[in-house]
Amino acid sequence: MSSSLSVSALLVLLLLSACDRPAAPPPATDVTERAPTAAEVREAWQTVRDTLMDIDSPAIWHGPNGEAWLLVSAKAGDLIRVHEAATGKWLRDVGTTGRGPAQFERPNGLAVSGDLLWVVERDGRRVQVLQLPAFTPLGSYGEDDLVKPYGVTIADQGAGRYRTWITDSYELVADSVPPDSALGRRVREYQVMVEGGRATAKLLRTFGDTTGAGVLRVVESIMADPANDQLLIAEELEGASQLKRYTLTGRFTGDTVPQRFFPNQAEGIVLYACGDTAGYWVATDQGKVINTYHLFDRKTLAHVGAFGSPTIKNTDGIALTQRALPGFPAGALFAVHDDGGVAAISWEAIAKATGVRGDCTAK
Repeated sequence: MSSSLSVSALLVLLLLSACDRPAAPPPATDVTERAPTAAEVREAWQTVRDTLMDIDSPAIWHGPNGEAWLLVSAKAGDLIRVHEAATGKWLRDVGTTGRGPAQFERPNGLAVSGDLLWVVERDGRRVQVLQLPAFTPLGSYGEDDLVKPYGVTIADQGAGRYRTWITDSYELVADSVPPDSALGRRVREYQVMVEGGRATAKLLRTFGDTTGAGVLRVVESIMADPANDQLLIAEELEGASQLKRYTLTGRFTGDTVPQRFFPNQAEGIVLYACGDTAGYWVATDQGKVINTYHLFDRKTLAHVGAFGSPTIKNTDGIALTQRALPGFPAGALFAVHDDGGVAAISWEAIAKATGVRGDCTAK
């Protein structure tokens, strides 16, 4: 083969190789335009720390007899930790390591709807549905579809029917973000039916943009607002982290919360709802030094406030109750603290410090 032909062939190979590489993320927003300074809000209490468990995501359950539980996923322990929501007192641990019913393999995202608990298992590659308060296993789904699932959000449609959305941060090469063209399955929507003590599911759709501003490169946190046909999804790619708004059926709306609010990493998301239209999104900028909780308008995504704790850092998941609890007349935000525990922050204190509404309590 001639030397000129060899050079040509080499150039062709290099071009083909470049086509298979992950697309570079969009340039990060200029962070010199800083978000407003966060107000200081101190937590009411913290659970006893246990970093060996690798605490990740909280959820709140309100029982029919006045029970209020703080449920927390312990990834390294393959279990769900149960605390009193009003005090943080540990009640018990639920689950063992395994693939059977009510067993877990690295449980991550949690969600509660009524008396049902959804548990996403990253290493189990499934979603389990359990009935509270006994943690009775009703079934699991996603085993044939999910690769590396993390987050979950639920919409109750009544009559035992639920829409559920699961984020899947799958990789084609270990510890590497796939090319944009391969990112069309970042979110999966399932219809779940619960009846006769059994949960069954049907995959409705998979989605995620593969070009443009809606591409989801690293995903975990997701929150649905069915009343307004919106899903808020955290793009967690460091250096380009932001929030992106999709419709419930998987269409990117073009709306984002820019990276300047997330110089670290966008993480847990909850919705403080005031009726069907008003309220606030709360989203975390997960930082080991400066850890900030941002408040955005529910409809416009305009930034309306920010707060942080002098002691709570490196927050993964957050959960919210708008029901009054002893010591929390306007409800509370629950935030994971540095992989080892959960802190409770009074919504009354948040509202006072940031100027947002604090009167949208639930019964």
